[in-house]
Amino acid sequence: METFSLSLHGSFKFKRFNVPSHQTHPKNGDLARKIIRYRKQEGFVDCASLVEDLGRKKKPHLANQLVNKVKSEGLLPDNSTLCALMLCYANNGFVLEAQAVWEELLTSSFVLSVQVLSDLMDAYGRIGCFNEIISIIDQVSCRNADLLPEVYSRAISCFGKQGQLELMENTLKEMVSRGFSVDSATGNAFIIYYSRFGSLTEMETAYGRLKRSRHLIDKEGIRAVSFTYLKERKFFMLGEFLRDVGLGRKDLGNLLWNLLLLSYAGNFKMKSLQREFMRMSEAGFHPDLTTFNIRAVAFSRMSLFWDLHLSLEHMKHESVGPDLVTYGCVVDAYLDKRLGRNLDFALSKMNLDDSPVVSTDPYVFEAFGKGDFHSSSEAFLEFKRQRKWTYRELIAVYLKKQLRRNQIFWNY
Repeated sequence: METFSLSLHGSFKFKRFNVPSHQTHPKNGDLARKIIRYRKQEGFVDCASLVEDLGRKKKPHLANQLVNKVKSEGLLPDNSTLCALMLCYANNGFVLEAQAVWEELLTSSFVLSVQVLSDLMDAYGRIGCFNEIISIIDQVSCRNADLLPEVYSRAISCFGKQGQLELMENTLKEMVSRGFSVDSATGNAFIIYYSRFGSLTEMETAYGRLKRSRHLIDKEGIRAVSFTYLKERKFFMLGEFLRDVGLGRKDLGNLLWNLLLLSYAGNFKMKSLQREFMRMSEAGFHPDLTTFNIRAVAFSRMSLFWDLHLSLEHMKHESVGPDLVTYGCVVDAYLDKRLGRNLDFALSKMNLDDSPVVSTDPYVFEAFGKGDFHSSSEAFLEFKRQRKWTYRELIAVYLKKQLRRNQIFWNY
């Protein structure tokens, strides 16, 4: 049994009531000891925070009994409480109950809130109730048409998150047919969702539509398109896309140039990689850690030791500190060519007593994957969290592992 306490301001006396729980887990004792205070305002009671808490704890049955108890005391839950109850039901899959509360809100003096509508549509989207989202749009259209542009945008996002591209397109057409314009956020959302769930052609069509609308593709849209090209190994198409976006955009930092370098590094076009790196500097962009690591990974995989060392010197000159990826490039390059005895010289100008971090942008791994030292070290750090490690210790452990593997191989 879970016990809730009602403390009502005014002439109401302190009362206690018991709510049967379907669970008897000891952790429920926290709820059992809570004193729930309600705020009485013109005959209405606000207990939204508790209902939200019960919803997060997957206990809609307790939220329902709590609201029923409030009503049995001759009080009415206010609109914020009803909204919380509706979302509690929807987030836990109780669609009919959520619909009933929604109808109750519509017949009251409730002023529609975009945030509540967005949360409700998100909840319906997660459980696949897409018809309910369409129904909400229709009801908002009848009740408060001023909210329609934002509600359409939120609905498109809900459909997109679940990969419902056809519903997303139909909603856009309906939105445009009513005379509403498509804003930058909605146009970029189409690119992102088509990059995740659609084909390359559909994604490129969405980008073309955004260009025709005179809106700029934003950072997340660029990353989404680039990830898709990298995943499909379409490095040339990635380069063409980046040039179309415009490499001179200063609002994106080094993102465009880094991706362009990656489009050459992914195909190991080393001369083009070096040429574009020089152009990047000439255009006024300063290389960051991701820039250097794109080059370092390419040099490492191609066993270009001299270029790798020059890149490390350049990093030092630019005051850019290495991360686990950088160390991995050096270690893997030397061990792949069985030059482990020269590793001390290669690492002599790097600070081996720093704590390991990974600060390289993840799209680099989409093109190259993770090196053996990088992958091994991450797995080791995940397993050995008790202490603080350094690069020196990680390299020592990795070398012992490699030596043991080679001994086993030669024994066979």
